[in-house]
Amino acid sequence: MTKQLIFAVEDEANIQQLIKYNLEANGYKVITFDTGEQLLEECKSNVPNLFILDIMLPGVDGLEVCRLLRQNPRTKAIPVIILTAKSDEFDKVLGLELGADDYVTKPFSVRELVARVKALFRRVHISTESNPEVIQFGNISLDCTRREVYKDDKLLDLPLKEFELLKLLISNKGKVLSRETLLEKVWGFDYYGETRTVDVHIRYLRQKIEDDDSTPVFIETIRGIGYRFNDKGASGK
Repeated sequence: MTKQLIFAVEDEANIQQLIKYNLEANGYKVITFDTGEQLLEECKSNVPNLFILDIMLPGVDGLEVCRLLRQNPRTKAIPVIILTAKSDEFDKVLGLELGADDYVTKPFSVRELVARVKALFRRVHISTESNPEVIQFGNISLDCTRREVYKDDKLLDLPLKEFELLKLLISNKGKVLSRETLLEKVWGFDYYGETRTVDVHIRYLRQKIEDDDSTPVFIETIRGIGYRFNDKGASGK
């Protein structure tokens, strides 16, 4: 079976070697890059199954690389993990808003990084291999085979995690799903993150599927619990 290909950009040689050695030891093929420019150039002719992006890079930083990958039709649906310093909460949130699917804080354990990679690949496999149908609700349409979302027949730019969140919510419309449940179902049992990750993705998802304050709210916040996809089209955030 063909090995899953990972592109990893990291300018510190020792961390770059650590990533490559341990992921290849777990059965993946890894190509490493010193700069974001090198990775973007390689993507013109070759694309991986997953990206690992360090934020602090010379030249084009990891956040800008993530933004550019999400704008490219060839790479917009490929999962992205960002590497960030433990204290840089702003970088984590901004990375998620730009379309990253997960983040790992430095210094990180090899086991954690491998677990995050495996969890993302597992979610991609489930998303592409199961439920091959179209889910329709109002003017929102989800093509589960292509992992595409349309609003009023217009294709929306949704990264993998936003797609999976919307699919889970709309498949359970009318039901309240806790943040912990959303983390478990979308990010997987191996996820080490906080429920704030869910809030960031929900906020960005709302911006794409809800026009303005005058339109019905699709995703309702249930204070202290989580979120619910509004099956009645009622308004109010």
